[in-house]
Amino acid sequence: MPNPFRYFNSSPEIIRLTVMMYIRYPLSLRQVEDLLFERGIDICHETVRFWWNRFGPMFAAEIRKRRVQSHSYSNWRRHLDEVFVRINGKTHYLWRAVDHEGEVLEVFATKRRDRKAALKFLRRAMKRYGPPKVIVTDRLRSYPAAMKIIGNAERQECGRWLNNRAENSHQPFRRRERAMAKFRDVKTLQKFASVHASIHNHFNLERHLNRRETFKENRTAALAEWRQLAA
Repeated sequence: MPNPFRYFNSSPEIIRLTVMMYIRYPLSLRQVEDLLFERGIDICHETVRFWWNRFGPMFAAEIRKRRVQSHSYSNWRRHLDEVFVRINGKTHYLWRAVDHEGEVLEVFATKRRDRKAALKFLRRAMKRYGPPKVIVTDRLRSYPAAMKIIGNAERQECGRWLNNRAENSHQPFRRRERAMAKFRDVKTLQKFASVHASIHNHFNLERHLNRRETFKENRTAALAEWRQLAA
């Protein structure tokens, strides 16, 4: 892979830091610009926008590739859910698949939530991560209709509070959506949601489940791995 930073005057460390700050935290473009200026890095907010559009998908694809190769996810139970997203006054839907540990596996933006959209989302997730043993969904009728076509309708589970794992996984994205003052088109929604999911997985260290020493070791390892992306 050729060096993706070869035509940029800024160092790769600054570019990685800028992309991480904007994607990982609920900050606007101008807030990232101000925080970097406090650290002695003088760039425009439009540079922040250009960098995350250029390098964000590249970093996310490399993180996703490493997770798939190392099988850092679970196929025991998969949670599926969709959330409403308003774009220019019209309602769109963002589908999300997470495993039982809360790792976001796939996100998919559509204009409808019918059987065709659910079928495309299921096939997209299963192509990359394989079929799960159990699929937990809400009571949307598009799910069983699509699963009958695939042939795994017997694996579906529905019930009150069973899908809280998927419901909670929407919260980090909702915080970012408010900071970005919503989206302008479906293409941008799909691009940002996919990048945000991969980077959120990378830095999701389950702080509440580990001791302080273990958390610090995991955080150091995650930052070290981040600094090696596209190196």
